Amino acid sequence: MPTATIIEQWSEIERPPAPELQRVTLDPATTALLVLDIQYANCTIERRPRCVASLPAVERLLAAARAAGVAVIYSLVPHSEPSDIRAEVAPLAGEAVVRTGVDKFFRTELEALLTARGIQTVVIVGTSAHGAVLHTATGAALRGLRVVVPVDGMSADHPFAEQYVAWHLVNAPGTRRSATLTRTDWIAFSSRPV
Repeated sequence: MPTATIIEQWSEIERPPAPELQRVTLDPATTALLVLDIQYANCTIERRPRCVASLPAVERLLAAARAAGVAVIYSLVPHSEPSDIRAEVAPLAGEAVVRTGVDKFFRTELEALLTARGIQTVVIVGTSAHGAVLHTATGAALRGLRVVVPVDGMSADHPFAEQYVAWHLVNAPGTRRSATLTRTDWIAFSSRPV
């Protein structure tokens, strides 16, 4: 099929309905919050204003997670330092930081850190939704972890990328049985069953 025909067909595709968001209650002892690539270089009004807009929600979720005793792990793009992470969501002493490309499991100690803590669920926030969030969520699901992604905590250059990632996580064969979409304010931490 000629490329022009394929592109014409794409323009006629009817957009699927938005995925359903769910409230979740997570056990803090077996949950980790992954904060991916929210750095001064890529999270600016000029470069990625949607990331800047997500900062208050991520900051509130981070505070709630820390208060509940949830493990918090950060990621950076290669050649970055922890000081490059935005101050609003910066790591505290003792919180781990991994450095790699879009899949934060690739050539890092992330899997070992999660295994050592007995983590069964990861909550993933960050930028770029179609890079770090998508690929790390997929990597987590393929490792048997439950994946929770608050849509107001992931950002990209364009809303379509965020929409695609949300759709992908709950529809793709590698993630659909493991991924839950939510909002940052719909996540509760409690060791008591709900």
